[in-house]
Amino acid sequence: MFTSRGGKAMKIAMVAAEAVPFAKTGGLADVIGALPQALEYCGHEVIIFMPKYKCVSQSGVQIVPFSEGVSYAQIGKAIKVYFIEHKIYFNRDGLYGDKHGDYADNLERFSFFSRRVLDLLEEINFSADILHLHDWQTSLVAVYLKNIYAQKSFYSKMKCLLSIHNLGYQGIFGKEKFSKLGLRPELFGIAGLEFYNQVNLLKGGIVFADLINTVSPTYAKEIQTEELGFGLAGVLRQRQKVLSGILNGLDYFIWDPDSDAHLAQNYSLRNPENKVWNKADLQKISGLALDRSIPLFGIVCRLVEQKGLDLLCSVLDQILGLDLQLVILGAGDAKYQQLLQKAVKKYPKKIILNLKFDDALAHKIYAGSDIFLMPSRYEPCGLGQMISLRYGTIPLVFKTGGLADTVNSKNGFSFSDYTPSVLLQMINKVRVAFQDQNKWQSLISQAMRENFSWEISAHKYIQLYAKVKER
Repeated sequence: MFTSRGGKAMKIAMVAAEAVPFAKTGGLADVIGALPQALEYCGHEVIIFMPKYKCVSQSGVQIVPFSEGVSYAQIGKAIKVYFIEHKIYFNRDGLYGDKHGDYADNLERFSFFSRRVLDLLEEINFSADILHLHDWQTSLVAVYLKNIYAQKSFYSKMKCLLSIHNLGYQGIFGKEKFSKLGLRPELFGIAGLEFYNQVNLLKGGIVFADLINTVSPTYAKEIQTEELGFGLAGVLRQRQKVLSGILNGLDYFIWDPDSDAHLAQNYSLRNPENKVWNKADLQKISGLALDRSIPLFGIVCRLVEQKGLDLLCSVLDQILGLDLQLVILGAGDAKYQQLLQKAVKKYPKKIILNLKFDDALAHKIYAGSDIFLMPSRYEPCGLGQMISLRYGTIPLVFKTGGLADTVNSKNGFSFSDYTPSVLLQMINKVRVAFQDQNKWQSLISQAMRENFSWEISAHKYIQLYAKVKER
């Protein structure tokens, strides 16, 4: 449970492009569904703004009309989620694009959303202490606040915190679109939104936000390097004094092996021995040999290069030549799907491939696997390794971003040389370590003792909000 700590209550407006349970494409939605409720529990007043996509009405949560072009729902005890409506911009099947790619009018869509959020704050008389913005879709809120709205007394004391969930997505558009933003022409320059003669909305947020954070301490350092800075490393280094990293939390009510309804047998630190029944269940439903002594590796992820599929597939024959089992859940790039399908035909008794997203099966893999394989090339935060630790499934990860901040020699395995040969060596090392079951059970106990709940993350955000208020 969350515990409230001292400090004056703040008024926080969370501005995001998606939130559970209303709309989701990735982990951002989970953050917006959980963090505001953790903050509310700690005694702060929180509201949320997001677009009203077509899928919002399918969430099962009651949507109440508020004013023209605005409706709201309620989550937590009293958190209002305000939906900005626009039939042309938001009443679409996709959030940011469709099978043909990103929507061509995304700049217009999210500039409209950003200005409407600022106007609505005054209409509902919510004098926010903090505007907590998330990713490129809401970065313009900071730009508009500092360059247009701050001249009005209602907005003059508001501060902006921009959270970057993945620097790889920046909201880049042709320079001819800058005029549609309603900003002074000089803001299209190196000190503003200009980025290699294009408009970069995330850069605008980085330049004009009062504080910037990302979703793990290590990732905050990595994005200041040329390798992982995606062209913005220099801008971020200029603002390094106001840049920090806070790990995302994990919803311990959803991810709890002691009460998880998807599991064949619940277990916890009190009775970790019951975990083995979930391994048997996973082996059975996957058509694998029912054998406790064989190490079972699990993967739940998008099948893309960022997640380490290039490493995995390049040594897949050697991996499957070892005495182990591998269950994979996810979909992604066609080339990786085809390579994995080829491996399934060659090693049908060792590798099981589920090319889909299946929430129930994901829970079973987290609980039933012995080792959770997550060799991501980069990972801003990562939730998979946190879930696996919670379930006593030992993570094997590449030492990057949030993986470096959560997995260590006491609770799992990591490697720092991103090469296929090192991945193969580590898999073999883990496979051998699994044979010493006394040490392995100690590793499981340590993993399950880790705490990455939202309570910890929420209090770190509260400290950051207090810091930005003082600026």
